[in-house]
Parts: sequence; structure tokens; C-alpha cells
Amino acid sequence: MGLTRLISSQNEYSLLNRGIEAELLPALSHSGLGLLPYFPLAGGLLTGKYQRGAAAPAGTRFARNDAWRTSGFFKPENFSLIEKLQAFAAAREHTLADLALAWLAAQPAVASVIAGATSAEQVIANVKSVTWQLTADDLVAVDALLAPAPVR
Repeated sequence: MGLTRLISSQNEYSLLNRGIEAELLPALSHSGLGLLPYFPLAGGLLTGKYQRGAAAPAGTRFARNDAWRTSGFFKPENFSLIEKLQAFAAAREHTLADLALAWLAAQPAVASVIAGATSAEQVIANVKSVTWQLTADDLVAVDALLAPAPVR
């Protein structure tokens, strides 16, 4: 069985890591390829379970592995952004995770959003989150919150 053509790229992409927007996303669009983003919830940071200045909740990946805490996600500017995004989502009766997954699903190059889960409740929440279809105004507002892009 030979490779006939590429149909997608799999890269890290989330509200906290948008480094592929400058070059890769335009190239995918130009080539008619899709993106399958990995790490869409930034290791759980975009679920709201980690709070600025607080210890990681027991049993979470950041509690189990100190190397994750120095990965670049635990920066004050990321927590500032998370707090703004959380307020945006809450004002629309959604969770931060809902926003993170719905935002990805709204990106033209994104073919599908795949998020890991450790419980049936998380699977259900992930599926429910992409039923929130962000409006054009929502996307403009989120873009305004995201500028400039977070540093990782």
C-alpha cells in the first residue's frame, strides 16, 4: 500500500500555543490540507483545573511530573490569558474547555479536534464542547484577547 497523497498535518495548536498560525496554517490552507491539532487543552491548563499560584490538583499530570511545571505553560502571562478566556466563556455559560475546543473547531484549517480524556465525563464534556459554534463576533473577541500570542 503506497502513499498517494497527504491529507492532514498533526501539530500542537491551542489557545496557548498558536505558533503555527504564521506559516503552517496558511500553507495547509493553500495546499488544501487539514490540521489535526494535538494538545488542544494544553495539558489541562485550558480546562481551568490549574490555578495561578496554587499547587496542581492531586492525580493530574502536572502533579505527577514536575517537568511539566517547567514546560513553559506555567507562566504568569498564560494564567492572565486563561483568566480572561475563562471569563469570556463563563459570560456565555460555557467552560474554558468548551471555549478551547470550540475555538479550534472554528478554525478553517482544523479538520477535527481530538482531546484526551481520563473519564467518561470528560469524553461527554469534550463532545458537548464542540456543539458550541462560535459566532464571527465571538471569534473577533477571542482574537482580541489572544493578541499578542502567548509565549511558550
